[in-house]
Amino acid sequence: ARDVHALGVPSVILFGLPDKKDEVATGAWADNGIVQQAARAIKREVPKLVLMGDVCLCEYMSHGHCGIVKAAPQSLGAAVAAPPITDEYEIVNDASLELLARTSVSLAKAGIDIIAPSDMMDGRVAAIRRALDDASLINTPILSYAAKFASGFYGPFRDAAESTPKFGDRRSHQMDPANSNEALREVEQDIIEGADIVMVKPALPYLDIVRRVKDRFGMPTAAYNVSGEYSMIKAAGRKRLDR
Repeated sequence: ARDVHALGVPSVILFGLPDKKDEVATGAWADNGIVQQAARAIKREVPKLVLMGDVCLCEYMSHGHCGIVKAAPQSLGAAVAAPPITDEYEIVNDASLELLARTSVSLAKAGIDIIAPSDMMDGRVAAIRRALDDASLINTPILSYAAKFASGFYGPFRDAAESTPKFGDRRSHQMDPANSNEALREVEQDIIEGADIVMVKPALPYLDIVRRVKDRFGMPTAAYNVSGEYSMIKAAGRKRLDR
């Protein structure tokens, strides 16, 4: 953190890999969670470095999904053994919002300056804004992963965070790459709910969406160049050097 700040980088975003995972993402909202510990330590040593906190549950869930999972009558074990079929389980949206809001308040109290929800649950920005305001954290801004597309580019990060879903996938709540109009609706909804900054993720394959979001809404707009994109660019650079 000191090195980054000395180089003139104004902010970093923190993700957590807990010692233990469970089905209610305890490590995400616990006062002694790994990101909470990191935030306190960094703020003591580098107080002017702006800290963003990723708010999602997948890294803390035993099953690797971004929210509370409700199983169909078959067991989750059966869902793992068989080809993933979407009606074998459900990501329970509203119950997940409670954990996301609780996580956001915990992170902000620990020293996180900007809350960055990446889960793509419906209504999460409004739920987080209410929770922050109720906790007298009214000046904590929200950077919303507003148009987060389902993508294989997340692969290296999921390996590092051990957050690959144990069954199924995330297409029920992450964006359809072919549906740009829905992406704009998602961004608009997050702005209505109180987002201060909106994000498009991944970045390079969706530069057209970045442009459309900025042109239409004029909001501060972030573009997330994710792990797979970074790996691809680094590999291309090595190939060029090899020549």
